[in-house]
Amino acid sequence: MIDVIVPNYNGVELLPTCLDALRAQTRRDALVTVVDDGSADGSRALLAERYPEVQVVALPRNRGLAAAVNAGLAATRRPFVALLNNDTEAHPAWLERLIGALERYPAYAFAASKLLLFDRRDYLHSAGDFYRPDGEPGSRGVWERDRGQYDAVSEVFGPCAGAAAYRRSALEALAEDGRVFDEDLGMYCEDVDLNLRARRRGMRTIFVPTAVVYHRLSATGGGTLASYYCGRNFALVWAKNMPTPLARRYWPALLTSQVRFALHSLRHIREPAARARLRGQVAALRALPLFLRKRRRLLPDETLSLAP
Repeated sequence: MIDVIVPNYNGVELLPTCLDALRAQTRRDALVTVVDDGSADGSRALLAERYPEVQVVALPRNRGLAAAVNAGLAATRRPFVALLNNDTEAHPAWLERLIGALERYPAYAFAASKLLLFDRRDYLHSAGDFYRPDGEPGSRGVWERDRGQYDAVSEVFGPCAGAAAYRRSALEALAEDGRVFDEDLGMYCEDVDLNLRARRRGMRTIFVPTAVVYHRLSATGGGTLASYYCGRNFALVWAKNMPTPLARRYWPALLTSQVRFALHSLRHIREPAARARLRGQVAALRALPLFLRKRRRLLPDETLSLAP
């Protein structure tokens, strides 16, 4: 009934914690699929030796997170899909509570987990995601101590795909050229793009505070890689998805945000992350024509609400 898809790139040291936690789930009707994205660190040997119950989709070369998840979706068929980063440890009741929420509340297409920091388990990483009209995505509660302030089941803008659940029918309805995640984004913000497309189609996300996952921040990515792709993809996701009435209203906010990021990077130009972010912003300008063409292929639905 459930497919759990775990993208992996050189995560041989991370996979045991992730997969052992999935073995311990109280909900037992899940097939785990690891999509190995061209790893060269022994990940595949580990999977074959220690996790024979796991389905492995082995990509011959590294194609990026979005492509890896799409490969996992193409190789699976069950009606509920859970995505989980390889640098996580899920609470034993995670699947039971997350998928259970979708079963109980048919009005919701996606479900968001409560993500806590792996090494500081009383601090939040995400209690569901939000999106600002200036193109900056964010996570509710990030860096806050978890005092129960987000413990109500509630609607949020979208889930962080590092630990999320989806109705497969919703993902199939959102596919572009047969692909659910936009592979031209590579990684970072591919879930923001999906959430925006879902919101434009009226699809809703429920936050399930009892579905807890502990996350090692950026154990697989992060650093200059994250800085580059965030610098590139913030503007591209906005340009692709913001409905015309909202784009006309908020383009000055987008421009202000982008200039602020550029000035901050210039002030810290000696730092590798700052230089990577500037390179990403330049790359966004080169990729903008492609994403404007993608925009024209979206359904002419201008009903996007930025608030849940």
